[in-house]
Amino acid sequence: QVQLVESGGGLVQAGGSLRLSCAASGRAFRRYVMGWFRQGPGKEREFVAGISWSGGSTRYADSVKGRFTISRDGAKNTVYLQMTSLKPEDTAVYYCAADLTANVVVSIAPSAFEAWGQGTQVTVSS
Repeated sequence: QVQLVESGGGLVQAGGSLRLSCAASGRAFRRYVMGWFRQGPGKEREFVAGISWSGGSTRYADSVKGRFTISRDGAKNTVYLQMTSLKPEDTAVYYCAADLTANVVVSIAPSAFEAWGQGTQVTVSS
């Protein structure tokens, strides 16, 4: 089983930056596709970014393309989400997730991911 713990959320002004981290433990983290999702107030959980096991393939939601960057460090069992040019509409709880059945193809569906962290709040003020 994979345990995921997010950190790095907080309050930031519009135009600012934050870096989220997701520390993984348990099963062979390095083998799996990892993703970041978010859920804003009154909204459904939505895909933000995903990365293949090797880091060679990434996928982004159109709303964050060019502003967010996902990366992973196998030696540290950690996945990162660097967020820049933040907007008030980026305000949400951000979740890290692992797709335990895939190592290359990044799905955007939350149902494809079996392991989830507890989430970290990101608030962007205008």
